[in-house]
Amino acid sequence: MSADSPKPHAPVTAPARWYSDPERWPLEKQAIFAANWQFLGHESDLPVPGAWRADVLAGFPVIVVRDMAGEIRAFHNVCRHRAGPLNVEETGVCDGYLTCRYHGWKYALDGRLRLARDFGPAADFDPREFGLFPVRVATWRGLIFACVGEGAPDLEVLLKPLDTRLRDADWSGLKVGLRRAHTLNCNWKTYVENYLEGYHVPDVHPGLNAEIRAEEYRVTVDGHVVLHDAPPRSPDAVYDGLWAWLWPNIGVNVYNEGLMIERMTPLGHAQTRLDYIYLTPGGVPVPNATLTMSDQVTAEDIWIAERVQQNLDAGVYQTGRLSPKHEIAVAAFQGWVASCTSPCPEA
Repeated sequence: MSADSPKPHAPVTAPARWYSDPERWPLEKQAIFAANWQFLGHESDLPVPGAWRADVLAGFPVIVVRDMAGEIRAFHNVCRHRAGPLNVEETGVCDGYLTCRYHGWKYALDGRLRLARDFGPAADFDPREFGLFPVRVATWRGLIFACVGEGAPDLEVLLKPLDTRLRDADWSGLKVGLRRAHTLNCNWKTYVENYLEGYHVPDVHPGLNAEIRAEEYRVTVDGHVVLHDAPPRSPDAVYDGLWAWLWPNIGVNVYNEGLMIERMTPLGHAQTRLDYIYLTPGGVPVPNATLTMSDQVTAEDIWIAERVQQNLDAGVYQTGRLSPKHEIAVAAFQGWVASCTSPCPEA
């Protein structure tokens, strides 16, 4: 930028109440999380017909299953009788039916009600009208995504910027090597915004800062995808220099040996759960160097996010300013949240 070029503006941040007001969460749950794609798992979670996996996506219990023809389907994990769960464990293989754990109603793997156990004769009850509530499901490079609402764009459209950036990267041999989860005492947006910028790396992540060229850290916003490029200092570094984030809450951390998908799930307005799924060639154990670096960076991010949340809750800070050099993705994210939740009181 020349001396005569106009300087970019430093956007005003979202107000602190966005991160501390419990009344925002029900609106965000419906307007953001129900309306957009959520990461659900990997195709290797469903190796055979009848294999299923249950999960909770931002408050919505769902179940994904591979039907007897090999197709992946998803449903709300809610029986049509009296809202009992079909399964309460995380994963398993069924005998061709999903069975409610409350009263034993059985559903075919296409969602149709096949047996209302010992229900008795009823002139006004038609089993054909009581199939499972379906959930939209799609896969991309072996990753399974679900959308509980309507209106989300095709998954391929959302992910095109990342797909273009990955070019011919081959993920076909990857399988789940490890799962981990962490719970943070902060609003989900507090953590997401930390993920969306590398401005804090030199001060918060000394180990990561030593591995990458932080001075060359670049963040690009393309559609609803954020791409982070941070060249590694050596060819044997743990990271390969690419991170990506997908609206509204999915991180893709690419390593030299596999990758880790990070789902940032709200647990109400005051807590966030991080689900880490490490994908490795053939599902082999995650290298120790990868886990050591991942654990260190995670601990540092949790520490700073919780400290920031305490300060947001204190009532002193109201708004700040965003760096036009480093925090363009934070500004974009705040704009997306505002567009989804308007009109929200004092949004």
